[in-house]
Amino acid sequence: MKQTRLVTLAASLALLAGLWTVHHEANTGNPPGAGQVPAHAAYLQPVPGLAPDQMQTFRAGEKVFNNFWIAIPNAVISKWWDLSQPGPGGGGWGLGPTFLATSCVSCHVQAGRGRMPDTGAGPLFQQTLRLSIAGEGPHGSPNPEPNYGLQLQSFDIIDSKDQSRQAGEAEVHVDWKQRSFRLADGETVALREPSIRIEKLNFGPLAAGTMTSLRNTQAIAGLGYLEAVSEEDILALAARQKTQGLNGRPNYVRDDIGERVAIGRFGWKANQPSLRQQIAAAFRHDIGITSSLYPTQNCPPVQKACRQEIVPDKPELSDELWRQVAFWATALDAPRPADASPAALRGEKLFEQVRCAQCHVPELKTGAFPELPALANKRIRPYTDLLLHDMGPDLADGRPDFRAGGSDWRTPPLWGVGRSKQVNGSTSFLHDGRARNLLEAIVWHGGEAAASRDAFARLSKAEREDLLAFLQAL
Repeated sequence: MKQTRLVTLAASLALLAGLWTVHHEANTGNPPGAGQVPAHAAYLQPVPGLAPDQMQTFRAGEKVFNNFWIAIPNAVISKWWDLSQPGPGGGGWGLGPTFLATSCVSCHVQAGRGRMPDTGAGPLFQQTLRLSIAGEGPHGSPNPEPNYGLQLQSFDIIDSKDQSRQAGEAEVHVDWKQRSFRLADGETVALREPSIRIEKLNFGPLAAGTMTSLRNTQAIAGLGYLEAVSEEDILALAARQKTQGLNGRPNYVRDDIGERVAIGRFGWKANQPSLRQQIAAAFRHDIGITSSLYPTQNCPPVQKACRQEIVPDKPELSDELWRQVAFWATALDAPRPADASPAALRGEKLFEQVRCAQCHVPELKTGAFPELPALANKRIRPYTDLLLHDMGPDLADGRPDFRAGGSDWRTPPLWGVGRSKQVNGSTSFLHDGRARNLLEAIVWHGGEAAASRDAFARLSKAEREDLLAFLQAL
């Protein structure tokens, strides 16, 4: 079984080497102009106006994002290897003890979204299954499942003598249930709904009443602009929506860096207040890499072998590497829209007409942003309000997250959605990737968005195609 884990890891590293080659060849030297950006690199461009030293940091952070991490099997190996130096192949030390991926880029391929499998043939790779039980964790966060924590990990570095033991904490599979939605003109839209199947739990059954939430990897371009929108403007949007009959609300979450309560901006339920914190949390939970913010590993008490693999040392993600990759993520430019066709221009008017723009707000303005002045005081078109909305029972996961309820989701930005397939082949939309295209994503909307969905369903086929052409041009 250990051999299987090593083969899986080796295959993952080989895949990443190929992805890095494609990425590196497209982004070596001076970045091309907006009209010359290769389609697959649409999410990877730096914001305009970076100084030379900032561009140097941007490229250094890009390397951290693409870096693959290597396991330290036990404390003995640290006597033989200088852990301050790169490992074999140039990777960094510290993977695990349990993990979902060996690098950031393995899930965010070309900085894009994950791709859901069409069948339940194999365990999920670019998705996470969040866990929690009733009650609240520290500072109002979700309450971890006692034996598995806040999400299931598919891999580990544990060298067990038990040859029947499976890798990681468990395998997560998705099976699809088919359903349909009928439009006003009689056309039927085929839909799929995920059914989660958890196999090979290594540490006993999940606690009674465990809540689960399947999450697909999100695209990460343009996020610095969203962090630069002022809290006052976000609250003003929420107040304006109240007058329109909507109930958009900010999530208030724990800012572990500032040790305070802050408005959440990132994540499917807006449970992270900043990119720096989001990045540190992802390194810990997804790759098993500690930082000065989160210096402990994710090893629940029952997982004794996991705790035995921890190498007491300084954080594996140094503050300098953390700074570099956070700057890179902050300085990724928003994808540039395509030239609008006549159909897309008609679709833009329909987008407003059916009131999609009330939540997917077309234009926001950034405020002062000392972290990266190039992002300050800009008018941006992300098509989001950064607020939570009740999306109805069909999309509910039933799992609260700070002040987000079980059917609440943050309005995802739409910029760049039309480029997703060209970037990395993914057209998996919505929080769990159930929608295989933008038409399916629209008709899944419920709750506060049900009126807009129904208005879309009443459009003629030609009008629907115009609205979709508009989204494809973003």
